[in-house]
Amino acid sequence: MVKPSLDSVFPDFKEREALAESMIPMIGDLYRRNIVIFIHGVPLYNQSVIDIMKAHRFVRQIEHNEMSEFETHPILKILHGLELAPAHIDIGKLTSNFMAANDGIAMGEYVAKADEYVRRQCAEIIDSDEGVRDKGTDVVVYGFGRIGRLMTRLLVEKTGGGKNLVQRAVVLRPPKDPIQDLNKRASLLRRDSIHGSFRGTIRVDEENQALICNGNVIRFIYANDPASIDYNAYGIDNALIVDSTGAWRDIDGLSKHLESPGATKVLLTTSGKGSMKNIVSGVNSDQLAPEDKIVAAASCTTNAIVPVLKAMNDGFGIQHGHMETVHAYTDDQNLHDNTHSKERRGRSAALNLVLTESNATSSVGKLLPELAGKLTGNSIRVPVPNVSMAILHLRLEREVTKQEINEYLRDLSLHSAMQRQIGFTISTEVVSSDFIGDRHAGVVDSHATIADGKNVVLYVWYDNEFGYSCQVVRVAQKMGGIKYPVIPRQPETDSSKVKPSEAA
Repeated sequence: MVKPSLDSVFPDFKEREALAESMIPMIGDLYRRNIVIFIHGVPLYNQSVIDIMKAHRFVRQIEHNEMSEFETHPILKILHGLELAPAHIDIGKLTSNFMAANDGIAMGEYVAKADEYVRRQCAEIIDSDEGVRDKGTDVVVYGFGRIGRLMTRLLVEKTGGGKNLVQRAVVLRPPKDPIQDLNKRASLLRRDSIHGSFRGTIRVDEENQALICNGNVIRFIYANDPASIDYNAYGIDNALIVDSTGAWRDIDGLSKHLESPGATKVLLTTSGKGSMKNIVSGVNSDQLAPEDKIVAAASCTTNAIVPVLKAMNDGFGIQHGHMETVHAYTDDQNLHDNTHSKERRGRSAALNLVLTESNATSSVGKLLPELAGKLTGNSIRVPVPNVSMAILHLRLEREVTKQEINEYLRDLSLHSAMQRQIGFTISTEVVSSDFIGDRHAGVVDSHATIADGKNVVLYVWYDNEFGYSCQVVRVAQKMGGIKYPVIPRQPETDSSKVKPSEAA
């Protein structure tokens, strides 16, 4: 892209602003057809003009170059004019690939050649009914705490044409005053001190004990025992129950959900115990089978570190390592000193650094058997309400450089099946609050990377609430049988196939 002169910077911005504005109705129309538009992994639906322009600027971190709305707008316009089956389409990658193959193309030829290119890339979904669903998959969120409310936000956001995951209910313990409780729950969903306001409208329907969120009717069901609920009575059938309470963490306990008419599968939003499958989306999703009824999405820290650990082990081999998490405090800690079942966690979360154990390293061995017994770990709870950091001290099988490590991880963040799991930043100024709302499982802070021979230290930021909830939704989609083609197709789908020498 040719940069404008200083005299033309402002007119150029206004032209690009107008193009971004004209993209919004096209993106929205495609979204309602269950065609989701991204730009290098950043979703563009329900975004403002400035958000879309910022997404274009983000590309410079990935491609070492900016991307212009002048380049992406024709691509989007072509897509909007086609009869497409449901899909996830990355116009950033489509544009980058097209520009790379047509270096120096004149704008007069751009549209004609781009039309041919886009049709070729989308051939499998043009005039196709593959992936078109007759109805959505019913979802019930069991519990309405930090993760439960974020799950609701995400599920409402991803409703699309109404044939994906469709949240039908929330289940809570019976309150003294159901009407008052419903209104309080609505307020908590509408306003969040960390994640901001709900993006949309919420209407309280007291008569039907429901919240209507962006047109989604979400019933509030009160029960003490999961097995006592008849979901069929609420018009809910073959539902996926997302248990965000943590009250039951083994198969026996979570099986109570399946005693309820209308419930078919259960997804736990923390690490499961015993023989339960723990799934980290993008890492071992292939182990999730249609017959699996009860599955865990593992913990937030496990989701943050496992993709990076897999990448490093695939690319360089890990002999051994240690993980330290600098973790935001959670609501199981005390605001003031008091008793607690865990050591040290009884001390004031707002006033102390609290050293505690982390179970994430033991989970790594279950998810990546090749790393079993090779990692140790601890956690330090710190006085911030959200966003944590995992510090990975790794001993590799060969000597490496900082540049080699960073280029390899940057490439994976763009070109692998773990694109949505591994984020990457080149900024020298980022701090924890900059990652609130980040949708990746973890974001590699490339500036902080240390490499000394075979010894490497990686710093991985993660939104332990929202980023983790995004991972849970990805597992839920697979459990619900929702899978759309990705356009353009990834050149490689496994970090083990993206060798460091190729990425550098």
